[in-house]
Amino acid sequence: MRSIGAKFLILLCSLAGGHCSFAAERPNIVLIMSDDMGYSDLGRFGGEIDTPNLDKLADGGMRFARFYSENMCWVSRASLLTGVYHTTSLRKSALSPHCVTVAELLREQGYFTAMSGKWHLARYGDQSTWPNQRGFQRFLGTLGGAGSFFAPSHLIRDNQDASAEFARKDFYYTDAISDNAVNYIGEAKPDQPLFLYVAYTAAHWPLHALPKDIEKYRGRFAKGWDELRKSRHARMKELGVIALDTSLSPRHPNVPAWEDEPSKEWQQRRMEVYAAQIDVMDRGIGRIIDALKKSGRFENTLVMFMYDNGGCHVEYPPTRKGDYLPEKTRDGRPMRPGNLPDIMPGPEDTYQSYGHGWANLSNTPFRLFKQYDHEGGIHTPMIAHWPKGITGRGKVSFAVSHLVDVMPTVLQLTGTTYPVKWNGLAIHPAIGQSLLPVFETGKRPLPRALYFSHNKGQAIHKGDWKLVALKEGGGKKKGGKSKGPKWELYNITEDPSELNDLAATMPDKVRELAKEFSRWLKESQAKE
Repeated sequence: MRSIGAKFLILLCSLAGGHCSFAAERPNIVLIMSDDMGYSDLGRFGGEIDTPNLDKLADGGMRFARFYSENMCWVSRASLLTGVYHTTSLRKSALSPHCVTVAELLREQGYFTAMSGKWHLARYGDQSTWPNQRGFQRFLGTLGGAGSFFAPSHLIRDNQDASAEFARKDFYYTDAISDNAVNYIGEAKPDQPLFLYVAYTAAHWPLHALPKDIEKYRGRFAKGWDELRKSRHARMKELGVIALDTSLSPRHPNVPAWEDEPSKEWQQRRMEVYAAQIDVMDRGIGRIIDALKKSGRFENTLVMFMYDNGGCHVEYPPTRKGDYLPEKTRDGRPMRPGNLPDIMPGPEDTYQSYGHGWANLSNTPFRLFKQYDHEGGIHTPMIAHWPKGITGRGKVSFAVSHLVDVMPTVLQLTGTTYPVKWNGLAIHPAIGQSLLPVFETGKRPLPRALYFSHNKGQAIHKGDWKLVALKEGGGKKKGGKSKGPKWELYNITEDPSELNDLAATMPDKVRELAKEFSRWLKESQAKE
């Protein structure tokens, strides 16, 4: 088969004046991101949740089994859209004007650009930081990071407040995201290539779902997190998304043995609602796929599905906090927030999360959670599907890749040049590597290091090695000098579950990687 680069050589040569004369031949791009899910949740990555549409994409495309996100929502979205680490691309809770988004570049190339879902890269009072001002011609979604699935806060349609849209009794945010994505596919002109970004809030807290969707999963998690972790671990080996010698990490110390859990019915309901949220998202992705097929675009559409981080362990107390939590439901009932075992989650008046136990299951076989840079927080699956371009359908790639690689992939594929300046300002260089060679061979030809630093974690991943630390592990020495991070060192190729810390026996490797990490962190936070 002719290489991907060769196939598009003639196409790329036709680029002139920022537009391509063969617009209909340029591939469509659909990026889909879910919110706060664990590596093993999807069917083709080992989970019990029904995800038939994502399974079909995996079977017809390629699964990336060593893909990395950042450890929290907004920093991952910045990396995805700019191809630049968040330490460089984010300023005051929004994208820096010294970065350019993939939507901005493709819009200039004649693409119809649309977004449906969670933005989380804006300052509410500054429209210059909203999606329509960062390259998207159409937008329906939320500006912030969390909110009710029945009455989401800061819901915007094309720069205008859209809260009237959830006055309908049948409004459910996941469905609204899917339905608007379908509508946007229909809005693109037949001869115009499409760039669509679909950013779901499923399965971020709060645990909100419709009764019929929750009922589907009644009893599915009755075995509890201990047995389910074991069965997922075995299934993941069978599916080939972890190596056969990958060990299962121990149950997290904050999680009791399932047999000792005092509120089993409530705990099951939490996971049942979580599963229902993902189920509804998968059905919506099915509708998006159907719309691509009906429009004749599907065969020449690169669909990439990814997460923003690993499963979230946080347990929320019964106190109201933040403008994302309404005081009352749409019909006037008071909210009942907090992870309270005497209240079953799911309805609009509840506001719960699924907690340590189920996040530990979601992140099988890895350690820790969202907010951390151990594998449970940042090792996430990616599915790439493109009938005209990806060979070896259904294969699994262990090429180490990251969200920053998405933009250079899309730019190379569409013949788009990354600029030196944008809107008169110097632009930070993109640091990702195109995934097109991986699509073709499953392997990455060039070695590279990955860097992480946010919230409770910091890490460098280079070759077979990963140096990682908890930020809260620093502290102060006498005299006020920082002790620095308590680094852990893993051969991450042989020990992906991070169970054998080699820091004490390999101090030279620790110093080497720590020095490189410090240099990167200083350079990545350069002043603008």
